[in-house]
Order: sequence, then structure tokens, then C-alpha cells
Amino acid sequence: MARKMGVYAVLAYVLYGLFFYWYLFYFADAKLPFEYQGTKADPTTFLNGRELMLSEEYSKIRNLLYFLSTPFEWLFYFLILLFGLSRSFKNWADKSAKYKFMRPAIYLIWLSVFAFLATFPLNYISYSLSRTYHISTQTFPSWMKDELIDFWLNYGMMLIIVPILYWLMNKSKKRWWLYAWLLSIPLTLFMTYLQPVVIDPLYNHFTPLENKQLETKILTMASQAKIPAKHVFEVNMAQKTNSLNAYVTGIGSNSRIVLWDTTLKRLKEKQILFIMAHEMGHYVEKHIYFGIAGYLMLSLVVLYATHRLMNWAGSRWSKELKITDVRDIRSLPLLLMIISMIMFVASPITNWGSRYEETRADQYAINMTKDPSSAITSFQELTRSGLSQVNPPLLVKLFRYTHPSMLDRISKIEEYEVKHHNKPGK
Repeated sequence: MARKMGVYAVLAYVLYGLFFYWYLFYFADAKLPFEYQGTKADPTTFLNGRELMLSEEYSKIRNLLYFLSTPFEWLFYFLILLFGLSRSFKNWADKSAKYKFMRPAIYLIWLSVFAFLATFPLNYISYSLSRTYHISTQTFPSWMKDELIDFWLNYGMMLIIVPILYWLMNKSKKRWWLYAWLLSIPLTLFMTYLQPVVIDPLYNHFTPLENKQLETKILTMASQAKIPAKHVFEVNMAQKTNSLNAYVTGIGSNSRIVLWDTTLKRLKEKQILFIMAHEMGHYVEKHIYFGIAGYLMLSLVVLYATHRLMNWAGSRWSKELKITDVRDIRSLPLLLMIISMIMFVASPITNWGSRYEETRADQYAINMTKDPSSAITSFQELTRSGLSQVNPPLLVKLFRYTHPSMLDRISKIEEYEVKHHNKPGK
């Protein structure tokens, strides 16, 4: 039965991949509706023929890789259970660790290494794709360093969370999910506080903004937005990417305004000020706190659903999955698979919420700067630098886009321009 379930799982994954290949390359139509053709949102007005071709090619392949990667994790965890590898990891941990408290660490390192090796090919293909299309400028050693940082950070978090989680499962079979959620609240706030000053510097080098004149203008805007920032930081992203970005991150005294050096090099001052006004809009409207609250509410639902689904799967397929008790750490691949599935299914809802916040931030930025020309040209440059689709297919937008499409963003700025009788160049 276990072998048959494995064959069915692989077959389902292949059929799923073929569906999205057909959808992205043959069915989905990314052309602009007739009423938008010739407007400033039309990529033919600001991209040349080669850029248009590369944008379509890159977006299709990148989107396909996205839709393949997450279900591949489910398949990996499912096969780990079916083939008894999770049970073997547990046995190896029990035999090699003299002290009981060390066994979860050994189990987790085995599972983490196998997961890293299994997902490495898709991750490398994604990296190579971005290099081929000149989105990434990162060398392989630098990329590999980031991958290893990711690995050890994830392992460290798992080493803290997983033993506590299974301890709670054994202490309270029915309500462990609620206690786990309550503990996640201070952990989430703590990690959000640490992110700008501890985690982000592991990947990139941050320095105070060299252009002091620009910094003064940004901090003046920040003061109007009541953002408690004394400096603007720039980060050396040019050695990794040609994409553009800027953000306001952190909570409380750890709030930071950050500009990528690629943004500083490729955008004009007015364009940068519009982008910074957008990021400040997130702070003014307290999106980071709404985001934390939304994440915590979602995690409560996810943990409860995981509790119910684990008990159901464990009772129905305990023999095939080699799980005698879902409260044993051997069930961890099942737990991770279920959580990933729920988050994937919920992503259209969470992405909709994120797109709403981004729209609000765009509105704040244009109201602050009153410069639609700079807003539109900055969006056009963002499209060019990332080779992104102006009008992505519906499923891509639902499952991938945390920001409105450039069609939506630019057309709304054009509406503002018409409403306020602003003409280009004035």
C-alpha cells in the first residue's frame, strides 16, 4: 500500500506540473486589455522589443518554478514518511545520543540535510535562471553562502521550536495547538524586532547613506510621517542583483529606512523620494502591526487545522506513514507537509491583504509627493529591472503577487493624474 501511495503521489505531482506548464505557456494570456493599450501601463511604450521578449520568457519560467517548488516539498516529506526515513532518523538519533535532550538535534540535522539536498536542484535552477536573464549578479560562492546561512538559521529555529512543540503535544493532546500559538506571539514580536539588526546583516552589509542631501530629504519626509529614524541606510545589493528595492523595517527603536544601492544608481531623486514615501506609507498606516496581527491569526487557524489533520492522517494511515503516534517526533514531516499545504491554499487570501496594503501605500505616496510622473517612471523602471509582467495571469496573481500588478499600479496613478489635471512634465 505504501508503494502504491508513493507512485500515486509522484504521478499527481507530474500531472500538476504538466497542468501549470500548459497553463503558463499555452493557455494564460498576459496581453493588456484593449482599453489599456497605448497607455503608460502598456509595456510596449517603455520596453524595447528584446526587453518585452525576455520579460515574457523569464516570467513564465520563474512562475513555473514557483508552482513546482512548494508541492515538491510536500512530495519530499510524504516520501520521507512512506520510505521510513523519518523513523530511521529517529532510530539513529536514539542510538547516537547518550542524553535524551540531544536526540531532537540529531533527528533535525538528518531531516534538514536531506531536505536541503532534495530541494537544492530547484533552488539552483532558479538561481541560474536569474543569472541567465541578468537579474542576479551574484557569484555561486556568494549564493551558496546565503543558502548555508538560510540552512543554519532554519535549523536553529527548528531546534528551538520543534522540541517545545512536541513537549506540548505530549502534555496536552487536545490543546497543544493553542499553547503553541500563545508561545508564538512573543517569539514573533522578538524576531520582528531582531530582524533589522541581527538577521539582515548576516546576508548584506549596511552603511549610512552617503548622499547626505538625499538623506536629509528622506528624513524630513520620515519626520512628517513620525517615523523614529535618525539615519537612512544603504545596502550593497549590486553584487547580488540588478533589481531595485527600498523598505522601512523593524518595530520601535529598531525601525530602519533602507535603500538598495541599485535603486540609488538607477533612479532619479524624485523617483527615489516617491518610493520612500510609499514605504513610509506602510509605517504610517501601521501595516507592519496589521501584518503581525494577521500572521498570528492565520497561525492560530493553521495550528488548529494541523492538529485536526494530523490526528486524522495518523489514525487512517499510521501503518503506511510509519507513525505509531503523531506526538512522536517521527511525525514531523507530516506536520511540516500539512502546514505548507495550508499556507499554500491560504496564499490567495494573504496575498490579497498584502496587495490592499500596497495599494494604500501607493495612495499615501502620491498624496505626499504629488508627482505622478516620477511615480509612473519609477514603476516602469521597476518593471524593466526585474523583467516582471505588467499583467500577470490570474493564477500567478492570486498565488504569487503580494503587490498589485504594474498594470493596476500605473493605471491608478494615471487616474490621479487626470483627476488633478496634472500633465506629464509639469
